[in-house]
Amino acid sequence: MTWMVFKVLGCLALLMFGMKSMSDALQKMAGPQLRHVLGTMTTNRFTGAFTGMFVTASVQSSTATTLMTVSFVNAGLLTLAQAISVIMGAHIGTTVTAWIMSLGFSFNIANFVYPAFFIGIVLIYLKKHRVGGEFLFGVGFLFLGLTSLKETGFTLVNDPAASASISNFFAHFSDPTFFNSMFFLLMGTVLTLCVQSSAAIMAITMILCSTGVLQIDQGIMLVLGENIGTTITANIVALSANIQARRAAFAHLSINVAGVCWVTCVLPIFLKTICSVVGFDLDCHQGDACYASNLAKISVVLASFHSAFNVSNTLLLIWFIPFIEKFVCKVFKSRTTEEEEDSRLHFISSGLLETPELSLMEARKEITLFAQRTQKMFNFVPKLLELKEEEAFVKLFARIEKYEGISDNMEIEIANYLTKVSEGHLSPESKSSVQAMLREISEIESIGDACYNMARAINRKYRSKTDFNEEQYGHIKHIMELCDKALTHMISVLQDEPMVDVKRSLNYENEINDYRKLLKEKNVDDVEDQKYSYQLGVHYMDVVNDCEKLGDYVINVVEAHAHLRLTY
Repeated sequence: MTWMVFKVLGCLALLMFGMKSMSDALQKMAGPQLRHVLGTMTTNRFTGAFTGMFVTASVQSSTATTLMTVSFVNAGLLTLAQAISVIMGAHIGTTVTAWIMSLGFSFNIANFVYPAFFIGIVLIYLKKHRVGGEFLFGVGFLFLGLTSLKETGFTLVNDPAASASISNFFAHFSDPTFFNSMFFLLMGTVLTLCVQSSAAIMAITMILCSTGVLQIDQGIMLVLGENIGTTITANIVALSANIQARRAAFAHLSINVAGVCWVTCVLPIFLKTICSVVGFDLDCHQGDACYASNLAKISVVLASFHSAFNVSNTLLLIWFIPFIEKFVCKVFKSRTTEEEEDSRLHFISSGLLETPELSLMEARKEITLFAQRTQKMFNFVPKLLELKEEEAFVKLFARIEKYEGISDNMEIEIANYLTKVSEGHLSPESKSSVQAMLREISEIESIGDACYNMARAINRKYRSKTDFNEEQYGHIKHIMELCDKALTHMISVLQDEPMVDVKRSLNYENEINDYRKLLKEKNVDDVEDQKYSYQLGVHYMDVVNDCEKLGDYVINVVEAHAHLRLTY
């Protein structure tokens, strides 16, 4: 008996590994295209739901769809309401997994497993089609695990001692009472939460029902529990993420809990309708002539119920999206100040590394935000230059100093995230993009250093009790305006805005370089003509030189991103 339990666990592990391998391979093949689809096909709640369904069915991972959706919400490309509609669609898309399971129970697919392994290893060694080979291996492991699990389940049932123990346990909850229904609902939720795979629990449910150990109404409550359990996992992961991720995850949970509540109230009618469509006789019991044919259809009934429940729940709750949005925003209120908001990552978190290929989009948005915060830091510098009052000057200089620390931390955290992502199974193009992004963050951090160095030069001038003349102020203001334009253009490039000429950054850099050269020559003449002191000229050129360095860093970021765009 103990050996059989370990065999069941091993079969489950094989099934879960196969599902993950298949999902990862699909994401490698279709990740960038699906990101584009998700970003452009969510104009209203209905297209959003369809998009969520399509993307989830394509990559066989509602988690991947949720991660993409959350990142688009944070980037402002999707509203929370649109994200909720996508999540609803993802609930429908994930039901494809149940039909894959049902396929394994409907006929013997073991004969197709080994050819899939053979073709898969050939494709992997061809290298060009490596991802296709990984997909076939995932499918092979999935069906091998499913077939082995089914055979082990039937072996357990045919074992008198094991069959008696299992049957006696479930016999205690065979009466169709509210308590028994809630027990199986809770069991489905807890098991899914422990295993962190609704597909694995769905397979177990199909085996228990197909062998006659579990009654159909008990199996249905397990399926409903799986729907809740898989959303709790997402909420646990989102605890380490930002507020938008928590809101999206909680909406995910709320939608399924609400669905379970209403379908439980009408379950007899709902189940009877599904069974009549499939041709399953609810009144047929063990010993009847129809019992064997009934058992053969149970996997189809469970898959049909899973699909019908999620489709019906989406069609019902899609009209209440504005209310769901208000509810989740009320539960998770934003209480952070501006500086607290700027000091943390918005799009990436150590808890959201489920899908390496799609995680690159999270990093892409975080890098853009990093650049925007750096420009915000730069905009403090001209204000510092204008301040004369001691307290206000010290306060703003301290703020710039704080942002320099934020810039250093962001570089390290994004770099660590990209390093973790690169440890996953990435396509060659994605590996190349990781290198480009690492260069981008290094150069953006250098922009932050240049801003801080400008502030320090201004601080030294302020402490020396000297001041620039009107002409110097005018020159500094002009070169800082050029830097600000260069930063604005750099951010547009990072955001991949349409009609943005990447070469324009080179023009800005040349303007900054030429103007700095002009000011350097003029500074020598002005010092010789004693228009101001040599020391003041040093402070003046320190600011100008740091502006020129900032322009160099900007062009480096743009060049790195241009390489990234060529990759995709």
